[in-house]
Amino acid sequence: MSAPSPAPTEKGILQFLEICDSFYPADAVDASAEQQRHWYDALCARFDRPLPPEMIFADGMLQRIPIRRYRPRKIVTRTILLYLHGGGFVVGSLESHHAICAEIADFAGAELVSVDYRLAPEYRWPAQTDDGFTVLKHLLSANSKVVLIGDSAGGNLAAGLALRARDEGLSGLIGQVLIYPALGGDLTAGSYVEMAEAPGLTTADVAYYRDILQATADSEIAEPLQAASLAGLPPAFITVAHFDPLRDDGRHYAARLTAEGVEVWFREEPQMVHAWLRARHISDGARDGFHAVCEAVRHFAAP
Repeated sequence: MSAPSPAPTEKGILQFLEICDSFYPADAVDASAEQQRHWYDALCARFDRPLPPEMIFADGMLQRIPIRRYRPRKIVTRTILLYLHGGGFVVGSLESHHAICAEIADFAGAELVSVDYRLAPEYRWPAQTDDGFTVLKHLLSANSKVVLIGDSAGGNLAAGLALRARDEGLSGLIGQVLIYPALGGDLTAGSYVEMAEAPGLTTADVAYYRDILQATADSEIAEPLQAASLAGLPPAFITVAHFDPLRDDGRHYAARLTAEGVEVWFREEPQMVHAWLRARHISDGARDGFHAVCEAVRHFAAP
């Protein structure tokens, strides 16, 4: 008889998982991308929240890329926040992370730009990073300081954009906030084995998302953990969930950044699962974790 899969015990996160299971089946990756997006949109709508008071947002296009700009009631810094949403490169949109982006912008007192990058399988790598980099270069060229933020697949994109900006000699990128990021770790070791059947995301799911993206195998931008050097990158805040196959990606990246002279703040949320950002209003652990994310963003963006 096999041992039970590791799982959290916090009541709030268990409630979160129960709600998620009612909207998003465990075998969702076996369905079409269209069906996955339908389920994901319904799940996101379930956790939707009213925006902070006096928050202004507007949709627009930057070249061919849809973006959404958030402007809180009180702006305390000229630094721009650039958000890349999660969703395995297959699901997610400007709507899926709408309240999350608004709450971060409001807490930091900074304008935030969210990117509706192209999704797989309709668009394969490097469409996603190219869309993000187009927006980043535009913001930096306007003499703005920028903080990159991304969760899950978006954390992968954010880390890759930091590498691209460094390699192209772009200035003005002053921080990166990576939330349970996927960074190209070994699927046969560490948390990918220990948390292979974790609630919310399995190692098989991660393998599916990698396969559907079809990123170049030796691309440091697609798999930042494989980068030859991380020196010269902006300071980072990295947070991971204990019950998540991606956990060691963040752990190992934080360790490498530190070893190569980059300032790093690292958190591991002991009772959290993948995608806990959505649980920030029903779980004590997620609430604390989200507050830490917002504090990090505000710290990096401070004038």
